[in-house]
Amino acid sequence: MRAEIKQKIEKIAGRTILAVQPLAGGMISQVLRMDFGDGESLVAKVGDGSHDLRIESFMLRYLRFHTQLPVPAVVSEAQDLLLMEYIAGESRLDDKSLRHLGILLASCHRIAASTYGLERDTLIGPLHQPNTPSQTWIPFFREQRLHYMIGVARDSGQLPSELETRLLNFSDALDSYLIEPAQPALIHGDMWRTNVLVRDGRVCGIIDPALYFAHHEMELAYTMLFEGLGEAFFEAYQEQNAIDADFYNVRRHIYNLYPLLVHVTIFGAKYLLPLHESLARFGY
Repeated sequence: MRAEIKQKIEKIAGRTILAVQPLAGGMISQVLRMDFGDGESLVAKVGDGSHDLRIESFMLRYLRFHTQLPVPAVVSEAQDLLLMEYIAGESRLDDKSLRHLGILLASCHRIAASTYGLERDTLIGPLHQPNTPSQTWIPFFREQRLHYMIGVARDSGQLPSELETRLLNFSDALDSYLIEPAQPALIHGDMWRTNVLVRDGRVCGIIDPALYFAHHEMELAYTMLFEGLGEAFFEAYQEQNAIDADFYNVRRHIYNLYPLLVHVTIFGAKYLLPLHESLARFGY
């Protein structure tokens, strides 16, 4: 940690930092745990100037005010420095904690709004995420998720033109596969195992949101990518909120085009194959 950042944090906290250790994560910032003499710890995200960390602060405060999700409290915020409560836990989810997560997310998804999107744009990892409010879900998903991220992936040089064309052609057919939900649902937006902290079989912390109001299936689809969250999570969730069978068979593959495009943009060609396979499933 640079000396000027350490001094800035000590001034905000009013205490001397005794120890600093790096934490996992932080694609757009350095993440540090700081231990103070009184036994308390805080987490600092130190930005590199490429993104405004006040966006994450807004999302954490929003979730903390509107939901029961155990997100860390914000202590201080600035464009290049975010101080948060430290939550002790590990990202090792067993069936008990997965059930707890299912209940928590089902509760979050029952929080509704009049439009899809959000009052401001947010971030998904290091990437801009537009949230211009929309009265209808399918156009929002097509334009502000699929079309937008296709453009970002193309501009990054990671998306082959042939695959871009197939994605755009498929986006014209979304009305044949997707449905308009009963109401917009608040989603965390980046629900991976590594963004969940567990202690004693309970979810004690949820971090790194990318929130907006969406079809709740958008979040559920996300949780099924790669290693997924597992059966216990879905059992608990479905006890609270019904899940339509066509979600599993059809719509999850469509909604996951968005996070796959995010991964292609950030991590490159190794995520192109799942995009090819998803499109081929629908004959594109």
